[in-house]
Amino acid sequence: MELYWIRHGMTKGNAERRYVGGRTDERLAEAGKKEIERRVALGLYPQADTVFVSPMKRCRETAAIIYPDAVWTTVEGFRECDFGLFENKNEEELKGLAFYEDWIHADEGAAFPGGESPALFTERCVKALQELAGSGKIGDRAAFVVHGGVIMSILSTLDEKQKGFYGYYAENGWGYRCRMTWENGKMVIRDCQPLHNLPMG
Repeated sequence: MELYWIRHGMTKGNAERRYVGGRTDERLAEAGKKEIERRVALGLYPQADTVFVSPMKRCRETAAIIYPDAVWTTVEGFRECDFGLFENKNEEELKGLAFYEDWIHADEGAAFPGGESPALFTERCVKALQELAGSGKIGDRAAFVVHGGVIMSILSTLDEKQKGFYGYYAENGWGYRCRMTWENGKMVIRDCQPLHNLPMG
């Protein structure tokens, strides 16, 4: 199977470098929408047999532009991380706040104050993909229009190259093409390539 992981287009919060998580259901910024439309016109996105999306508006709007004729499946497990008290704030607004400073100096992997931990977020995302794969709904070429955190969590866990969480960062509107197989009953993802490096033909 080929899996296409596509991060949603840019939002106002993204442009302002905010923690735009699962509590902030903002739409695409006009500039973000236009950039996705431009790439679609240039044929920069792969065709897909099935399309899966996060329930958040920014992902649904992106999917509507890239795959206007597709019938999507909304996957609750692909909702962005709950950033708790950080939600919709940027570093400048958080600097000096006690809960932020405590989190910065906490052990790696500490939960966001009032929100999810990276481990629980990753577990949720991976479980959602495994359930889809086990249901047989994915098909030969599947597109996932989701959040940057979802892409990084899933690929850093399942890709055989194990490049680390930030090794799978994707700019808004970009992502990865990967191949997925089952080996000894275990899901394996390999050959992850950035979408913008691939000839779409």
